[in-house]
Amino acid sequence: MKLVTIGVYGFCEATFFEALQRAGVDTLCDIRWRRGVRGAEYAFANSARLQKRLAELGIRYFHFRELAPTPELRRRQAEADAAQRTAKRQRRTLSEAFVADYRQERLTGFDSRKFLEQLGSQAQTVALLCVEREPGACHRSILAERLSQDPGAAVEITHLAPSPNV
Repeated sequence: MKLVTIGVYGFCEATFFEALQRAGVDTLCDIRWRRGVRGAEYAFANSARLQKRLAELGIRYFHFRELAPTPELRRRQAEADAAQRTAKRQRRTLSEAFVADYRQERLTGFDSRKFLEQLGSQAQTVALLCVEREPGACHRSILAERLSQDPGAAVEITHLAPSPNV
């Protein structure tokens, strides 16, 4: 199985769906707490529109809220960003505390094999979706790392990113 990660920021609607198609994504796992993004430019990533377009493209959709950081965990990352004087959309990495807390709070009981089994045998190229442009600034990279390290999972990871001039 191949695993890709993708964020919404930096893509326009056309380039977002083109990236999924170029990567051969057949299954998308939305790992956001709230399945909406502020701003008209990202309306394509709001749940209903996203699911409709994915269905048109033949891409299956799953939502795993239990893999999203809680509001409290996001608040703690925002405090770390403020302390570093880094705007959220300019963040390139997550704080060490966030990474440790996410692993503790969201991945302690996580079973990679069970997760992949839920997706079914037709899942050949799976996308983990959140919003951050940079994979290292998003919990999707932590989950992807976990999936790549678990013995029963054995997935290959690629991070999809918008072109630099977008």
